[in-house]
Amino acid sequence: MNLLGMLETSFALQLATSIVCGGVVGVERQLRGKPIGIRTAILICLATQIFVRLSVEMGGTGSDPTRVLGQVVTGVGFLGAGVILARGGAVTGVTSAAVVWMLAAIGSTVGAGRPAEALALSLLTVGVLIGIRLLESAFKRLGGGSDEPEESGS
Repeated sequence: MNLLGMLETSFALQLATSIVCGGVVGVERQLRGKPIGIRTAILICLATQIFVRLSVEMGGTGSDPTRVLGQVVTGVGFLGAGVILARGGAVTGVTSAAVVWMLAAIGSTVGAGRPAEALALSLLTVGVLIGIRLLESAFKRLGGGSDEPEESGS
């Protein structure tokens, strides 16, 4: 196989990994009826994977691919801020905003050529989302609610 064929295979594998990773997190969000669903999660992973990969491939001597990564972090922060709402003294969407940021981190990990780590991060993210929700439910049943307003819609 020639170099171009290897690059195309590598890119295709990265695309597939981004779709799987975004899909894993997106399914959990979709099933819970949250604003960041399967399509959005996949697109965030894909976009960040492509930006990071392009910065690495286009970078030559004197260039710094980490600058692109820094800009991705900033841009995704604005995207995440768009899902945070304040209504009647309650703040909603904070978890969804954090998920947006995590999806960008996962996509960046794929773009950096670390697919196994990206998959592990996706599973860890879903584990945190489900595990903490179960823990919170257990605390509520035991009467151990907090004094802070509950975050809903995130």
